[in-house]
Amino acid sequence: MNWIAFLTILRKECQRMFRIWPQTLLPPAITMSLYFVIFGHLIGSRIGNIEGYSYMQFIAPGLVMMAVILNAYSNVSASFFSTKFTHSVQELLVAPVSEWTILLAYTLGGVIRGLVIGFIVLLIASLFTKVPMHHWFSMLFILFISAWLFSLAGFLNALFATSFDDISIIPNFVLTPLTYLGGVFYSIQALPPAWRVVAHFNPILYLMNGFRFGMLGIADVSPLIGLSISIFASAVFAVVCYILLKRGWGLRD
Repeated sequence: MNWIAFLTILRKECQRMFRIWPQTLLPPAITMSLYFVIFGHLIGSRIGNIEGYSYMQFIAPGLVMMAVILNAYSNVSASFFSTKFTHSVQELLVAPVSEWTILLAYTLGGVIRGLVIGFIVLLIASLFTKVPMHHWFSMLFILFISAWLFSLAGFLNALFATSFDDISIIPNFVLTPLTYLGGVFYSIQALPPAWRVVAHFNPILYLMNGFRFGMLGIADVSPLIGLSISIFASAVFAVVCYILLKRGWGLRD
């Protein structure tokens, strides 16, 4: 591990995030505020309580997790693809910097952005309703592992992408639908039996419920399953990204 290179890349990622905060931090805050107003207040007032919690409290964990997933993913995919697009990645490849150093620095930058956005959304939620913390350690751990998992997924997307359009396809047509279908705004127990079975094939469902269990102490599926899936998937994605990066996939064409 080249610690100077690691800290330099990580500092560059953090400085970029805070330098363009109107693009990185402000839009998610505004979007989530609208979700709380429209879904939590206006629609939630007609739905009532769910398992002893108000509807706004029920959707808060899902909105936090959705913000973390989308922002961690988009940060790494856009940032690393930019280095490919401007060919500045060639400087990293010829420098005495290991592939693990590059991979960990970029993905940790995505984790930091995801966590910052997650805490912003939590702060916004606290302005609308009381935010309980049933198991705060579980909340932090599932939040971190989820941010790292989707940072790795964003890095993988950047390796395969050949244009800026390619890095927007997955968030728009895969991640966003899966997060909406992952139980952000409803309990899967309210679904018909057939759709309930289909919902169990959505990996984001387990992450959402793991974080909801940490915050509210309730979940539609076992939080241990979500934790196991996220740890296993993170390890697989890390190895795949490392192998592709070492081979120069999409970087030396």
